[in-house]
Amino acid sequence: MPDVPEVLTAPLVVEFPFTRSLGPVRSAFLTGLRERTVLGVRTGDGRVVVPPTEYDPVTAEELRELVEVGSGGTVTTWAWNPAPRRGQPLTTPFAWVLVRLDGADTALLHALDATGPDAVRTGMRVRVRWAAARTGAITDIACFVPDDGPAGEDLPAAHGGEFTDPVTLLTAPARLDYTYAPGRAQSRYLQELSAHRIVGERCPSCRKVYVPPRGACPTCGVATDTQVEVGPRGTVTTFCIVNIKARNLDIEVPYVYAHIALDGADLALHARIGGIPYDRVRMGLRVEPVWSGDGRFPDHYRPTGEPDADYDSYKELV
Repeated sequence: MPDVPEVLTAPLVVEFPFTRSLGPVRSAFLTGLRERTVLGVRTGDGRVVVPPTEYDPVTAEELRELVEVGSGGTVTTWAWNPAPRRGQPLTTPFAWVLVRLDGADTALLHALDATGPDAVRTGMRVRVRWAAARTGAITDIACFVPDDGPAGEDLPAAHGGEFTDPVTLLTAPARLDYTYAPGRAQSRYLQELSAHRIVGERCPSCRKVYVPPRGACPTCGVATDTQVEVGPRGTVTTFCIVNIKARNLDIEVPYVYAHIALDGADLALHARIGGIPYDRVRMGLRVEPVWSGDGRFPDHYRPTGEPDADYDSYKELV
């Protein structure tokens, strides 16, 4: 096998937009923000919690009495952010602040647009700067800004939290951007894939062949540096049927994802099964790789037409 001149690296993004139903309390809170109104909820002992919760954080009592609070408040504590990251409320340096809004007994976390850390202090008065376009999300509060007005000046009258066209669902984007370095073993594995060769590494102690290679045996804890070509054919050991279409993934559902024990390997890898109806995939099915359009990696595995493998031949890899 050729030596790997350098370890590969590549940018990687893991993203999962999570959608949840809101319930009556959080629905009213986010709908209120859309209407430039901040709502809290009153607890059994009379405290007003902002943002509102469905249950008392102390007694776990169910809460439903919504209370409108002011859009101005007092900073209770803060931290300066000199280098904002992508997706944060402001693109210029700002302060993270906990703000106790007028009429509330708890503090709300948000951003404060300030000229510098010397312009921020605990106890300072601030007010909401509303976003120009509001959709029913916490980002409807664009940020807070300093305010010299007296406490309680904009405290509104009681409000029942009733709005037309309430917001009932929230989609929260979760995203992680980072640079992935697969290491020596997997760099060699990826380079060999581009030559349509599937290469694992053998443990010098237990003699198991791991694909993809990990650089060390997870059982014996010793380095693996002997390369072994395996497959390319293999056996389906177990599988699942995917019925939910993933965002930005151009694969029609339902489809099958399976664990495949490649011939000569002692560890099953996972891959998509194609070329066969999803309801005909089975344990023991013999499969082979179908390479991607650029030929750099197997796009999916398809049936070889061979007889199914005997269960005893792959039962240790299920």
